[in-house]
Amino acid sequence: MNKRIYLDNAATTKISDEVFEYMLPYLKEAYGNPSSIYDFGEENKQTLLTARKSIARVLECEPQNIYFTSGGTESDNWALIGTAESRSELGRHIITTGIEHHAVVNTCRYLENRGYEVTYLKVDEQGRVDPLRLQRALRKDTILVSIMTANNEIGTIQPIEAIGRLLKNHPALFHTDAVQAFGHIPVLPEKWNVDLLSASGHKFHGPKGSGFLYVRDGIKLPPFLHGGKQERGLRAGTENVAAIAGMGKAAEIAGRAMRNRIQREASLRDYMIHRIETEIPFCRLNGPRKNRLSNNVNVSFEFVDGETIVILLDMEGICCSSGSACSAGQAVSSHVLKEIGLSDEIARGAIRFTLNEETTREDVDYTVERLKEVLDKNRKMNPLYLSFSQMNQKR
Repeated sequence: MNKRIYLDNAATTKISDEVFEYMLPYLKEAYGNPSSIYDFGEENKQTLLTARKSIARVLECEPQNIYFTSGGTESDNWALIGTAESRSELGRHIITTGIEHHAVVNTCRYLENRGYEVTYLKVDEQGRVDPLRLQRALRKDTILVSIMTANNEIGTIQPIEAIGRLLKNHPALFHTDAVQAFGHIPVLPEKWNVDLLSASGHKFHGPKGSGFLYVRDGIKLPPFLHGGKQERGLRAGTENVAAIAGMGKAAEIAGRAMRNRIQREASLRDYMIHRIETEIPFCRLNGPRKNRLSNNVNVSFEFVDGETIVILLDMEGICCSSGSACSAGQAVSSHVLKEIGLSDEIARGAIRFTLNEETTREDVDYTVERLKEVLDKNRKMNPLYLSFSQMNQKR
């Protein structure tokens, strides 16, 4: 199979050509350690500052608010565990949601095993958090609220600004996992009253192994990695200059192209959803029609297993997923789809397609046609589907 249509950009994106070319010198010629005091190292210290400035411009914050990490998982862990450790004397209550990425959910479980109490807010059938529900859950001993900016499976964009306003007069810190959102929608932590924000370079055409944590002025986190004085003494270890440089360049490109990309991707997303809903029976769109990431299409198909369909589509040259990349291969239904009220049967039939700026209308048409074929063949091997179809034909 020579043809390949990549529709799993929520899992990871390819490094753009411009980012790749920008990184090359730092992989070979410009290898100096940024902590060195001679010019060869000092030049790379300036490279780190350039990347910090590029990310800060997209966030509309100051460069000193950006701390480099190895990715979204580390950033989430640092935000949650660091806050818990530094504020335990003020309280041991944390609020999050039931649809967070596993980097947040499993970190919360880790903290529960160490004596912290976590409230998991319910969401509505579209995966949206109600700020009033959060307000009712707040307590005097609440030290942290962590709510993702946009969901990685169903694309729901959360009312982060409204939540930030609600928390403005509460001592709890506000963290948002913006891994799926940064570079895809405007993300403005200072306008939104966000204290901590996580992101990952490989989600916006930067390299894997790069990420950052935004920390608002005045917030004191303990060091996450102990050792040298890198990242102002809070994250030890010689910096991965090539990856950080690439992430900074990717952020610059994403910020510049965001408006046009959102419009184009949303139009193609809606076209794909329309074709699926009008041409394929027994399907259900998961997540909202509006207030959704512009590249996200998540649909459940009855009478099939999602992972089976993913494998069959792969044989046709189409890359997609049956849920989060971090839970692929597990014989369990998506926790996100369960939280929005889907039964195990419907949740197991979910497929996620995530587009990018290179996806074409022809790619979508080819994908929908192949999807129709593999669904039809698969369903015809399902006795429940055959019985159901025969009953409908008799009516």
